[in-house]
Amino acid sequence: MNPQDLLTAVEHLNKGAVIGYATEAVFGLGCDPDNGEAVRRLLEIKQRPEEKGLVLIAADFSQLRPYLDLAALPPGRLEVILDSWPGPYTWVIPARPEVPLWLRGRFDSLAVRVTSHRQAHDLCLAFGKPLVSTSANKTGDEPARTVEALSSRLGGELDFILPGVTDGLANPSLIRDGITGETLRPA
Repeated sequence: MNPQDLLTAVEHLNKGAVIGYATEAVFGLGCDPDNGEAVRRLLEIKQRPEEKGLVLIAADFSQLRPYLDLAALPPGRLEVILDSWPGPYTWVIPARPEVPLWLRGRFDSLAVRVTSHRQAHDLCLAFGKPLVSTSANKTGDEPARTVEALSSRLGGELDFILPGVTDGLANPSLIRDGITGETLRPA
């Protein structure tokens, strides 16, 4: 990975941009989760309703802590969640009340993941906080799995595409309920 590309991506994120980047299975669309204007633009590009909520990915658990109400988890559940990370495992965890609707949608929870994708990890680390991460596609379309596919489908609507490759996983991340452990979306 070209370090300059990573710095350019972070510069864009700091300015409220929407970028494309590789994750474990597909390319993602991302932005600063605390910038409502950027998140709304991302939702517009994706044609995704705000009430569905979004996923945050992070370099490590400490980046997610400010968004989560960990006291609402049953005893022992946090350890199970932490043992699954880093990896392609997304957990839906109760959100702190101050987490904006543009992130959690109609829910009182937030979907979060500590990514195992090296470049996405480094991007979150360099940015200093989590990123919104939703598959790089219009709602209902197949997600982009290469820079070329992303560029041809959504390139004109994004501020920057970070060159990279996915980890080659066949399916997007497994999603589980942080309170019950129930699988909400199989991998």
